[in-house]
Amino acid sequence: MLEIKSNDEKNPARILVIGVGGAGNNAVNRMIDENVEGVELIAINTDKQALSLSRATTKIQIGEKLTKGLGAGAKPEVGASAVEENREEINDIIKDADMVFVTCGMGGGTGTGAAPIVAEIARNLGILTVGVVTKPFSFEGKPRMNNALNGIAKLRENVDTLIVIPNDKLLQICDKRTSIPDALKKADEVLQQGVQGVTDLINKPGLINLDFADIQTVMRDKGIAHIGIGHGSGDNKAVDAIKSAMESPLLETTVNGATDIIVNFSGNVGIVEAYDAITYLSEVAGEEANIIFGTVDNDVAGEDVSITIIATGLEDSDKGISPVASVAKKTSPTPPTFGETLKSPTLGGGKKAAAVPLNLGAKKAEISESNDTPVDTFDVKSSSNQNIKIPDFLKRG
Repeated sequence: MLEIKSNDEKNPARILVIGVGGAGNNAVNRMIDENVEGVELIAINTDKQALSLSRATTKIQIGEKLTKGLGAGAKPEVGASAVEENREEINDIIKDADMVFVTCGMGGGTGTGAAPIVAEIARNLGILTVGVVTKPFSFEGKPRMNNALNGIAKLRENVDTLIVIPNDKLLQICDKRTSIPDALKKADEVLQQGVQGVTDLINKPGLINLDFADIQTVMRDKGIAHIGIGHGSGDNKAVDAIKSAMESPLLETTVNGATDIIVNFSGNVGIVEAYDAITYLSEVAGEEANIIFGTVDNDVAGEDVSITIIATGLEDSDKGISPVASVAKKTSPTPPTFGETLKSPTLGGGKKAAAVPLNLGAKKAEISESNDTPVDTFDVKSSSNQNIKIPDFLKRG
């Protein structure tokens, strides 16, 4: 039988999401709307009035002496100076955290200027620090885009892992009737899915559990990252779901060339189905990728499966990352790691393992109030023609 790692006796990791500036504060509020569990939410802003609209449990007004509570005026240097006034306060609030997500919209004043310094404070404390930011629409002008690119460069120097969401990508998935708030909500879903995927893997029970050490292996000092979530049903549900997760339309990245990948299975998936999905991922990512997967117990309807992937160690998208469809490699994949300690299934009594379904259960991604199709749901063609060899220990005896 499989060796099972239980996290029943582990202390939950303390995970913070810090929204900096207007867009960051909005992202935190949307996470509250979606009932994201297992995290503490913090809002930071120079604008006192905007901060009052935040529903975060902890709110920090920065630069009160400098800005008089009136915001940074789209000047990143003001945002940077403002956060220095409150460096010690921020340090004291976050010092016991295990992991921090710093999120903002790049291009303005507070988020662009302050987010890199907030990340620096966290990382100097030894906290695993992840940045999730947006780039402005092209139509917002060159000065704002230049501010954003400079801010992203500074943030990258102060985070372990960075995820960048170009707002222009929203134009590819939204129709003419989609409102601006609903479109921006789709960008926030990337943050929400990434945070929930990580916290679920660490803090929720499952047949194959990961712990915080696994997360650190994949995300510590890893640079550019890709986060995606996919859903599948039917005969090829696991492969379909992992394809969807790999092809996240809001990111400029893919898993090709990733050094480390975490895969989270939720739902009713058999072990052979899981093997097929991981094998497909390995072929695309490359044989050198270190793949760790776990499972989470959630409530899932029917026979569906949900898969979240976090791929790290990617090159900058600006240097060119090929679409998933064109980069599948014919290489021998590295066997996936079962949680932290399992390099392969542990069998009892020398018997062959049967292909037993893992009834994990997972909650389907809810459709937003706009009734638009969720950004993380795709129609992917079946992969039944794949000739993936099943190892002997996974065949029925």
